[in-house]
Amino acid sequence: MNSNDDDDLFSQEMAGVQPLANQDKVVYLKTQSNVTKVPAEDEIAEIENILTTDFLEVIDFAQPLDYKQSGVQQGVLDKLRQGKYPLQASLNLLRKPVEQCRQELFVFVTEAQRHNLRTLLIIHGRGKDNLSHANIIRSYVAKWLKQLDEIQAFSVAVQRDGGAGACYVALKKSAQAKQENWERHAKHSR
Repeated sequence: MNSNDDDDLFSQEMAGVQPLANQDKVVYLKTQSNVTKVPAEDEIAEIENILTTDFLEVIDFAQPLDYKQSGVQQGVLDKLRQGKYPLQASLNLLRKPVEQCRQELFVFVTEAQRHNLRTLLIIHGRGKDNLSHANIIRSYVAKWLKQLDEIQAFSVAVQRDGGAGACYVALKKSAQAKQENWERHAKHSR
């Protein structure tokens, strides 16, 4: 079989196939077998976005992002920083206005929590100076993630996942996931 035959066969097989519209802002990297109902846009709109755009302390562009809530073990942050947790979803904020980033980040974290996702990737970009747009977005992302109680920790991504232009986010277990985990372990202890 030559390459023309391959091309013809491929064209025949692909006849009538329509490309998917690329309107998703979120890319799910791992399917969930026990995914809860995806909230409708109007349901998410009802939840008040608590993320603020008031005073921003710009983080030096050379300083890596790093944060963990009190009570979170250092080992969790270390594994997150090394990219050892499997990523379940990602959000791309490159070249978007601040307000759009604020809205998309809030919806992204809200949906991830409802889907019982634990490890996320946020792509914010990396600027070459402190006042570059990418560094402003990066600084806002760090500020906003600290404002959300669902966030356990976040850290700069490893190079294969975007390096200084992205960050890993670890979410707390949802109440539903905690209950399921408790039930699973309670059955084993009987």
